[in-house]
Amino acid sequence: MEAVLKVRNLTVEHCRKKQVHRIINGVDFEVFPGQCLGILGESGSGKSMSLKAVMGLLGTDFVVKGEAVYQGENLIGKSREQLRKIRGKKINMILQNPMTCFDPLYRINEQLAETYREHTGLNKIQIRDKSMEVLKAMQIQNPSEVMKKYPHQLSGGMLQRIMIGLAMSMEPDLLIADEPTTAIDAITQYEIMKEFMRIKKESGTAMIFISHDLGVISAIADQVLVMNQGNAADTGTFRQIYEQPKDPYTRLLVEKKKAVMEQYHRAIGKKGMINV
Repeated sequence: MEAVLKVRNLTVEHCRKKQVHRIINGVDFEVFPGQCLGILGESGSGKSMSLKAVMGLLGTDFVVKGEAVYQGENLIGKSREQLRKIRGKKINMILQNPMTCFDPLYRINEQLAETYREHTGLNKIQIRDKSMEVLKAMQIQNPSEVMKKYPHQLSGGMLQRIMIGLAMSMEPDLLIADEPTTAIDAITQYEIMKEFMRIKKESGTAMIFISHDLGVISAIADQVLVMNQGNAADTGTFRQIYEQPKDPYTRLLVEKKKAVMEQYHRAIGKKGMINV
């Protein structure tokens, strides 16, 4: 099976006032159809920065080197316009802060419709039906009313759910989720995680799931990459990372998060979601 995305020797440097600071140091990873790569690490470890670098979402003061091969082409070095055509349909990225993904001047239904018009062949009625379907799947009450609202009239958690639902409804080759359940309550988080798992299983979508949460990673990831200070500290299945960590940092991270993860298991593990 060929990888949907294969990243080799990814390096990111920040250049400012003639000073160069290396942020990501030669990281390798790959993800396959129908599988999920979990990228685990604490704040500042470089996990989000790595994927933003691959997707061309960093500013001009960053220099990105290495390879990120998708469908035989290296994404690194492509223009913003070339990457924009790939993002949104073939590769979809759910960012951590939903407010940055919605235009404050337009209602939710208008923004959903714009995305569907650009990336699908749906007509006006089909777009409305699809938008309603997305909001219902994300456990949003009174979806017809929500669609009439502006982003500032909705909570961050609700905007996050809409963004997740929209991204998954596009059925991309690769779905990148950057801390997608951080602003969401535990019950809704469980429902959304079930939806992620359903999409992965039924559509064969490859996923990269970025999180600091050991419990969430254990629920969704087939393979795990642990990052520390811009380096790949450890790789393997979740069981390997959890039971036999190779790196001292991974061992420390597991011990630190173990109690929280076990609580997470007790809360939703009975429903068969987690298999450690």
